[in-house]
Amino acid sequence: MAPTPPEHGPKVWNPDGDSRAAALARALKIDCIEQREAAGCYLFYDDGQLVIGRGDGRREKPMAVDFAAQWQQRQPGREMLLKAIGGRRPGLSVLDATAGLGRDSLLLASYGAEVTLCERHPVVAALLKDGLERAKSDSSVAEIATRMRILEGEWPSATVKDKPFDLIYLDPMFPESKKSAQVKKAMQIFHDLVGPDDDSDSLLPAALAEARHRVVVKRPARAPWLAGMPPQFAVTGKALRFDVYPIKAMPPK
Repeated sequence: MAPTPPEHGPKVWNPDGDSRAAALARALKIDCIEQREAAGCYLFYDDGQLVIGRGDGRREKPMAVDFAAQWQQRQPGREMLLKAIGGRRPGLSVLDATAGLGRDSLLLASYGAEVTLCERHPVVAALLKDGLERAKSDSSVAEIATRMRILEGEWPSATVKDKPFDLIYLDPMFPESKKSAQVKKAMQIFHDLVGPDDDSDSLLPAALAEARHRVVVKRPARAPWLAGMPPQFAVTGKALRFDVYPIKAMPPK
């Protein structure tokens, strides 16, 4: 089931009577307010971006989905994900079933894949939609953005069934590390908003039943296999690994 917003979940902060903010609050069925308090979590528009942030009493920087910034901050040469998906195959259809903030979806689309970003949390989906619309007008990522689309809802029920995906990509929320129980401040809002992925083990069997060629799962390097199912092989780095579950030979490049 899709996660239910917490009782004291985010509100839309709209001090200037912005029609976009009012429409967003109606679409998300959450309160729209003119004044925010020190406590709480708020969606608002800042310099043309939809952002989510705390009240005045918290120091975290409000967070937006900014694909242009993600592209600038990428680390060229670290092509673990590219190896895991089997190399560049223009037109490869990929479902990112746990899209989150869309960072890996952007990389997948940069490799030439046609990427569907499925996000079940309505607030995160709204941030993704706003980020993708802005990306289409930014010359640094506009061409990549043409290969990305947002699909809001619970996967697999939200998946378009008439065209199976070549590859399904899973990146469930990482299990909490004993060495670093507190996530980076930049991500704390996101983690508090979506909560843990308690149903993540159910994703892999569903993906294996639906993908045409391959399933790839992103995990911490020392984390157990998702659903306890060993992959055929993995692409492993110091902090991360990509577990690969081939189904049949990938389409030609």
